Amino acid sequence: MIVLPDAAWVEILAVRGLTTVQDAGRPGRMHEGVPPGGALVPELAARANLAVGNGHGAPLLEVFGGVTLAPRGRSLAVATEDGAARTLEADEALDVPSPRGLRVRYVAVAGGLAVPRVLGGRGTLLVAELGGHQGRALRRGDRIEVGSSALARERTSAPLALDTSRAVRVFQGPDIGRFEAGALDTLVSEPFTILPTSDRTGARLAGPVLARLDGDTGRSAPMVRGAIQVPASGAPIVLGPDHPTTGGYPVLAVVARADLGTLFARPVGAAVRFVLADPGDRTAAV
Repeated sequence: MIVLPDAAWVEILAVRGLTTVQDAGRPGRMHEGVPPGGALVPELAARANLAVGNGHGAPLLEVFGGVTLAPRGRSLAVATEDGAARTLEADEALDVPSPRGLRVRYVAVAGGLAVPRVLGGRGTLLVAELGGHQGRALRRGDRIEVGSSALARERTSAPLALDTSRAVRVFQGPDIGRFEAGALDTLVSEPFTILPTSDRTGARLAGPVLARLDGDTGRSAPMVRGAIQVPASGAPIVLGPDHPTTGGYPVLAVVARADLGTLFARPVGAAVRFVLADPGDRTAAV
């Protein structure tokens, strides 16, 4: 690393679980086979970024578990998803423990993390080993440069409200005819829970079986974040930001875009209830 006057970077001192660099994603590239990516819970990422004066989508750390870091070169303003900012002196360590009541947490640094732009975004896409810091999860000893305010304010669109206790709104999916009668009613009337096998590709849910009429014989079709795919087991998967751009499992329903954060923020074992969205509710657009 070439160190310039007044330059700053963040050093990772310890990692417990998965930590990557994420940002606002790579919209408009799914026709090239590139998932949209971006922060798993944009509302939480935006809180952290705004607390240190960054734009909503500035590159920051997404943490499943915990991380310990320290600024190098000079002092830096740092904030987590609770919106509380503090100034760390150069070489002062900050330990960020596992979140309570949330699946993931975020750590933002004033100026954003100056990782290269790849295919229109700076976030890590683990399945393709690109973006972020060397296309991989962070580990002890990694050093990431801190950017400028201009870099941090490149994108500015993310909602801030988040309620992880309310029902998640869904729209009927395109493959309703491939399910037994009553499958959609089961989805919106029975509780489900978040399984530990959930990740950025999708949230896997435990609950009543959503019975299908056919096997895995359908053609692959374009997928979107929030699509509720149902494999032969009948256990639903809600596609996340790193979802495959196409898929063959039938889609029973699609989560309203405004409710994706409240779903993906829930920790393992948390309850999820779905409800049919009102087609006239503009806040529930897919």
